[in-house]
Amino acid sequence: MKVAGTVAVVTGAAGGIGYAIARRLLEHGAQVVVLDLTARTVEAAVDSLSRHAPGQVAGLAGDCSAEDDLRAAIDLARARFGPVGLFAANAGVALGSGLEASDTDWAASVEVNLLAHVRAARLLVPGWLDRGRGYFLSTASAAGLLTQLGSAAYSVTKHAAVAFAEWLSVTYGSRGIAVSCLCPMGVNTAMLHDGRQSADAVARLAAKAVADSGAVMEPLDVADAVLEGIRDERFLILPHPEVLGFFRHKAADYDRWLAGMRRYQEALA
Repeated sequence: MKVAGTVAVVTGAAGGIGYAIARRLLEHGAQVVVLDLTARTVEAAVDSLSRHAPGQVAGLAGDCSAEDDLRAAIDLARARFGPVGLFAANAGVALGSGLEASDTDWAASVEVNLLAHVRAARLLVPGWLDRGRGYFLSTASAAGLLTQLGSAAYSVTKHAAVAFAEWLSVTYGSRGIAVSCLCPMGVNTAMLHDGRQSADAVARLAAKAVADSGAVMEPLDVADAVLEGIRDERFLILPHPEVLGFFRHKAADYDRWLAGMRRYQEALA
Protein backbone atom coordinates (compact mmCIF):
# COMPACT_ATOMS: atom_id res chain seq x y z
CA MET A 1 0.00 0.00 0.00
CA LYS A 2 1.16 3.51 -0.76
CA VAL A 3 0.87 5.57 2.45
CA ALA A 4 1.26 8.99 0.81
CA GLY A 5 -2.18 10.54 0.29
CA THR A 6 -3.93 8.01 2.52
CA VAL A 7 -6.40 9.14 5.18
CA ALA A 8 -5.88 7.20 8.41
CA VAL A 9 -7.49 6.87 11.83
CA VAL A 10 -5.26 5.65 14.66
CA THR A 11 -6.71 4.68 18.04
CA GLY A 12 -4.76 4.93 21.27
CA ALA A 13 -2.66 7.53 19.51
CA ALA A 14 -1.99 10.01 22.32
CA GLY A 15 1.15 8.10 23.30
CA GLY A 16 3.21 4.96 22.89
CA ILE A 17 2.96 2.86 19.75
CA GLY A 18 -0.16 4.65 18.53
CA TYR A 19 1.50 8.07 18.61
CA ALA A 20 4.57 6.66 16.87
CA ILE A 21 2.46 5.08 14.11
CA ALA A 22 0.57 8.36 13.62
CA ARG A 23 3.85 10.26 13.39
CA ARG A 24 5.40 7.92 10.84
CA LEU A 25 2.21 7.94 8.74
CA LEU A 26 2.27 11.73 8.69
CA GLU A 27 5.97 11.79 7.82
CA HIS A 28 5.22 9.52 4.86
CA GLY A 29 2.48 11.75 3.50
CA ALA A 30 -0.72 10.47 5.15
CA GLN A 31 -3.40 12.56 6.83
CA VAL A 32 -4.32 11.30 10.27
CA VAL A 33 -7.06 11.50 12.87
CA VAL A 34 -5.94 10.42 16.34
CA LEU A 35 -8.48 8.96 18.75
CA ASP A 36 -7.79 8.55 22.47
CA LEU A 37 -9.67 8.78 25.73
CA THR A 38 -9.02 12.25 27.10
CA ALA A 39 -9.23 15.66 25.46
CA ARG A 40 -6.06 16.84 27.21
CA THR A 41 -3.84 14.07 25.88
CA VAL A 42 -5.39 14.19 22.41
CA GLU A 43 -4.81 17.94 22.21
CA ALA A 44 -1.18 17.49 23.27
CA ALA A 45 -0.66 14.73 20.69
CA VAL A 46 -2.20 16.81 17.88
CA ASP A 47 -0.05 19.81 18.82
CA SER A 48 3.09 17.68 18.78
CA LEU A 49 2.21 15.81 15.58
CA SER A 50 1.31 19.05 13.81
CA ARG A 51 4.96 20.09 14.05
CA HIS A 52 5.81 17.17 11.76
CA ALA A 53 2.92 17.73 9.33
CA PRO A 54 1.11 21.06 9.76
CA GLY A 55 -2.57 20.90 8.82
CA GLN A 56 -2.51 17.15 8.22
CA VAL A 57 -3.66 15.88 11.62
CA ALA A 58 -6.82 16.18 13.69
CA GLY A 59 -7.86 14.62 16.97
CA LEU A 60 -10.90 13.44 18.86
CA ALA A 61 -11.37 12.38 22.46
CA GLY A 62 -13.41 9.20 22.65
CA ASP A 63 -13.63 5.52 23.50
CA CYS A 64 -12.31 3.27 20.75
CA SER A 65 -14.71 0.52 21.82
CA ALA A 66 -17.81 2.73 21.49
CA GLU A 67 -19.41 2.61 18.04
CA ASP A 68 -20.58 6.23 18.23
CA ASP A 69 -17.06 7.46 19.01
CA LEU A 70 -15.57 5.36 16.23
CA ARG A 71 -18.13 6.73 13.81
CA ALA A 72 -17.34 10.26 14.97
CA ALA A 73 -13.62 9.74 14.31
CA ILE A 74 -14.32 8.33 10.84
CA ASP A 75 -16.70 11.21 10.09
CA LEU A 76 -14.12 13.74 11.28
CA ALA A 77 -11.50 12.21 9.00
CA ARG A 78 -13.90 12.31 6.05
CA ALA A 79 -14.88 15.92 6.70
CA ARG A 80 -11.29 17.14 7.13
CA PHE A 81 -9.37 14.99 4.68
CA GLY A 82 -11.53 12.49 2.78
CA PRO A 83 -12.64 8.85 3.10
CA VAL A 84 -10.64 6.71 5.51
CA GLY A 85 -8.32 4.33 3.70
CA LEU A 86 -6.36 2.98 6.67
CA PHE A 87 -7.62 2.18 10.14
CA ALA A 88 -5.09 1.36 12.87
CA ALA A 89 -6.85 -0.42 15.73
CA ASN A 90 -4.04 0.20 18.17
CA ALA A 91 -5.58 0.96 21.58
CA GLY A 92 -5.24 -1.80 24.15
CA VAL A 93 -5.55 -2.53 27.86
CA ALA A 94 -3.82 -4.96 30.21
CA LEU A 95 -6.10 -5.57 33.19
CA GLY A 96 -6.30 -8.09 35.99
CA SER A 97 -3.97 -10.79 37.25
CA GLY A 98 -4.58 -14.46 36.62
CA LEU A 99 -7.82 -15.95 37.87
CA GLU A 100 -8.18 -13.00 40.25
CA ALA A 101 -9.12 -10.74 37.32
CA SER A 102 -12.67 -9.55 37.84
CA ASP A 103 -15.53 -9.85 35.39
CA THR A 104 -15.15 -6.09 34.92
CA ASP A 105 -11.47 -6.59 33.93
CA TRP A 106 -12.46 -9.29 31.47
CA ALA A 107 -15.31 -7.25 30.00
CA ALA A 108 -13.09 -4.19 29.48
CA SER A 109 -10.36 -6.36 27.92
CA VAL A 110 -12.81 -7.89 25.47
CA GLU A 111 -14.30 -4.48 24.62
CA VAL A 112 -11.01 -2.69 23.92
CA ASN A 113 -8.72 -5.47 22.71
CA LEU A 114 -11.25 -7.20 20.46
CA LEU A 115 -14.68 -5.65 19.99
CA ALA A 116 -13.22 -2.24 19.18
CA HIS A 117 -11.67 -3.91 16.14
CA VAL A 118 -14.91 -5.63 15.18
CA ARG A 119 -16.94 -2.41 15.44
CA ALA A 120 -14.43 -0.43 13.39
CA ALA A 121 -14.49 -3.09 10.68
CA ARG A 122 -18.29 -3.03 10.60
CA LEU A 123 -18.21 0.71 9.97
CA LEU A 124 -15.46 0.69 7.35
CA VAL A 125 -15.52 -2.54 5.37
CA PRO A 126 -18.72 -1.88 3.38
CA GLY A 127 -17.31 1.40 2.04
CA TRP A 128 -13.95 -0.19 1.35
CA LEU A 129 -15.64 -2.94 -0.64
CA ASP A 130 -17.49 -0.31 -2.68
CA ARG A 131 -14.22 1.52 -3.41
CA GLY A 132 -12.28 -1.71 -3.94
CA ARG A 133 -9.57 -0.90 -1.39
CA GLY A 134 -8.91 -0.40 2.30
CA TYR A 135 -6.38 -1.31 4.97
CA PHE A 136 -6.98 -2.61 8.50
CA LEU A 137 -4.03 -2.63 10.90
CA SER A 138 -4.58 -4.56 14.12
CA THR A 139 -2.19 -4.04 17.02
CA ALA A 140 -2.25 -7.34 18.85
CA SER A 141 0.91 -8.53 20.64
CA ALA A 142 3.35 -11.39 20.68
CA ALA A 143 1.02 -12.54 23.46
CA GLY A 144 -1.57 -13.14 20.74
CA LEU A 145 0.72 -15.64 19.01
CA LEU A 146 2.41 -17.09 22.09
CA THR A 147 0.90 -16.26 25.48
CA GLN A 148 1.32 -13.77 28.30
CA LEU A 149 2.54 -14.92 31.67
CA GLY A 150 0.37 -13.50 34.43
CA SER A 151 -2.58 -11.92 32.63
CA ALA A 152 -5.11 -14.34 31.23
CA ALA A 153 -7.43 -11.55 30.08
CA TYR A 154 -4.67 -9.88 28.07
CA SER A 155 -3.43 -13.11 26.53
CA VAL A 156 -6.87 -14.41 25.58
CA THR A 157 -8.10 -11.14 24.05
CA LYS A 158 -4.88 -10.62 22.11
CA HIS A 159 -5.24 -14.13 20.71
CA ALA A 160 -8.76 -13.11 19.70
CA ALA A 161 -7.45 -9.94 18.02
CA VAL A 162 -5.06 -12.04 15.92
CA ALA A 163 -7.89 -14.43 15.03
CA PHE A 164 -10.19 -11.58 13.97
CA ALA A 165 -7.45 -10.06 11.81
CA GLU A 166 -6.91 -13.47 10.20
CA TRP A 167 -10.64 -13.75 9.53
CA LEU A 168 -10.75 -10.30 7.93
CA SER A 169 -7.86 -11.19 5.66
CA VAL A 170 -9.32 -14.54 4.64
CA THR A 171 -12.78 -13.10 4.05
CA TYR A 172 -11.90 -9.85 2.26
CA GLY A 173 -8.29 -10.13 1.16
CA SER A 174 -9.23 -11.03 -2.42
CA ARG A 175 -11.61 -8.07 -2.61
CA GLY A 176 -9.11 -5.25 -2.15
CA ILE A 177 -8.91 -5.11 1.63
CA ALA A 178 -5.45 -5.65 3.09
CA VAL A 179 -4.92 -6.62 6.72
CA SER A 180 -1.83 -6.51 8.90
CA CYS A 181 -1.44 -7.72 12.48
CA LEU A 182 1.26 -6.11 14.61
CA CYS A 183 2.70 -8.45 17.26
CA PRO A 184 5.59 -6.89 19.20
CA MET A 185 7.12 -8.03 22.47
CA GLY A 186 8.57 -5.43 24.87
CA VAL A 187 8.13 -1.80 23.87
CA ASN A 188 9.16 1.24 25.89
CA THR A 189 5.64 2.41 26.75
CA ALA A 190 3.61 3.32 29.81
CA MET A 191 1.98 -0.11 29.77
CA LEU A 192 5.32 -1.86 30.29
CA HIS A 193 6.48 0.65 32.91
CA ASP A 194 3.21 0.35 34.84
CA GLY A 195 3.63 -3.41 34.96
CA ARG A 196 7.21 -3.18 36.20
CA GLN A 197 6.19 -0.80 38.99
CA SER A 198 2.94 -2.51 39.94
CA ALA A 199 2.22 -3.45 43.54
CA ASP A 200 0.86 -6.74 42.19
CA ALA A 201 3.51 -9.50 42.04
CA VAL A 202 1.83 -11.22 39.10
CA ALA A 203 1.79 -8.00 37.07
CA ARG A 204 5.48 -7.47 37.82
CA LEU A 205 6.24 -11.03 36.72
CA ALA A 206 4.33 -10.47 33.46
CA ALA A 207 6.27 -7.28 32.72
CA LYS A 208 9.59 -8.95 33.57
CA ALA A 209 8.76 -11.87 31.28
CA VAL A 210 8.20 -9.47 28.39
CA ALA A 211 11.26 -7.33 29.09
CA ASP A 212 13.60 -10.29 29.59
CA SER A 213 12.53 -12.26 26.52
CA GLY A 214 14.01 -9.82 24.00
CA ALA A 215 15.08 -6.24 23.42
CA VAL A 216 12.75 -3.50 24.65
CA MET A 217 12.17 -1.45 21.51
CA GLU A 218 11.35 2.23 21.15
CA PRO A 219 7.86 3.00 19.77
CA LEU A 220 9.24 4.78 16.69
CA ASP A 221 11.27 1.69 15.79
CA VAL A 222 8.07 -0.36 16.02
CA ALA A 223 6.35 2.21 13.81
CA ASP A 224 9.14 1.86 11.23
CA ALA A 225 8.40 -1.87 11.11
CA VAL A 226 4.71 -1.06 10.70
CA LEU A 227 5.35 1.24 7.73
CA GLU A 228 7.51 -1.43 6.10
CA GLY A 229 4.82 -4.06 6.68
CA ILE A 230 2.10 -1.81 5.24
CA ARG A 231 4.24 -1.07 2.19
CA ASP A 232 4.60 -4.81 1.55
CA GLU A 233 1.00 -5.57 2.64
CA ARG A 234 2.40 -8.25 4.95
CA PHE A 235 -0.02 -9.86 7.41
CA LEU A 236 2.29 -10.50 10.35
CA ILE A 237 4.39 -7.51 11.39
CA LEU A 238 7.02 -8.70 13.87
CA PRO A 239 9.29 -5.90 15.09
CA HIS A 240 11.00 -8.54 17.27
CA PRO A 241 12.01 -11.14 14.66
CA GLU A 242 12.61 -13.77 17.35
CA VAL A 243 8.85 -14.00 17.83
CA LEU A 244 8.64 -15.96 14.59
CA GLY A 245 11.12 -18.51 15.95
CA PHE A 246 9.16 -18.85 19.20
CA PHE A 247 5.95 -19.26 17.21
CA ARG A 248 7.47 -21.98 15.06
CA HIS A 249 8.74 -23.84 18.14
CA LYS A 250 5.28 -23.65 19.66
CA ALA A 251 3.61 -25.06 16.55
CA ALA A 252 6.23 -27.79 16.10
CA ASP A 253 5.90 -29.27 19.61
CA TYR A 254 3.16 -27.75 21.72
CA ASP A 255 3.83 -29.85 24.83
CA ARG A 256 7.53 -29.07 24.80
CA TRP A 257 6.77 -25.36 24.37
CA LEU A 258 4.29 -25.38 27.27
CA ALA A 259 6.84 -27.12 29.48
CA GLY A 260 9.42 -24.51 28.53
CA MET A 261 7.02 -21.67 29.37
CA ARG A 262 6.36 -23.23 32.79
CA ARG A 263 10.09 -23.40 33.45
CA TYR A 264 10.49 -19.79 32.32
CA GLN A 265 7.70 -18.69 34.66
CA GLU A 266 9.29 -20.55 37.57
CA ALA A 267 12.67 -18.98 36.85
CA LEU A 268 11.15 -15.49 36.93
CA ALA A 269 9.16 -16.01 40.13
